[in-house]
Amino acid sequence: MGSAKTEMQDYREFIDEILVSEEELQKRIAELGQEISRDYEGETLHLICILRGGVLFLTDLMRHISVPNTIDFMAVSSYGTNRQTSGQVRISLDLKDDILDRHVLLVEDIVDSGYTIASVLSLLETRHPKTLKVCTLLDKPERRETEVPIHYRGFTIPNKFVFGYGLDMDEYYRNLPFIATVDLERYRPNA
Repeated sequence: MGSAKTEMQDYREFIDEILVSEEELQKRIAELGQEISRDYEGETLHLICILRGGVLFLTDLMRHISVPNTIDFMAVSSYGTNRQTSGQVRISLDLKDDILDRHVLLVEDIVDSGYTIASVLSLLETRHPKTLKVCTLLDKPERRETEVPIHYRGFTIPNKFVFGYGLDMDEYYRNLPFIATVDLERYRPNA
């Protein structure tokens, strides 16, 4: 059984700057967890993570949430090219659990154009949760094309392409403990 080996470019060759350090990330995530815990005191919270980028954020965030909580996942993709969304969203993995009359918090890695999160919210609202709120690690308001409610926000960032801490460059580099901007002139896919 053979395997194809792909040479990955060292991220240090195309990183522009570290936008949010590991220490800043963990400090803010702990603060978000405390804020969410206060807001849902006495309730059980159902966390829905948008795959794949939101996984690292979810796992760190839920460690700081003191109220009872459960988790579920959705995989959502938007059609488009050249790292641009078309606004058309497809659900490729739907929820396992019913959210009727539950307090639901949608956990997202980044909100930029707003189309993906707006589509997911619209779908989830038809399932009649008791409450439905959004928690995003990163908010890129300069890219917003449709307004969406953001109840918990980690960081507001400029309109730059970012990677690391769950966010990928062609499916790689999600494992980096920080969020960085990329110099696309120096990035070579499948180097």
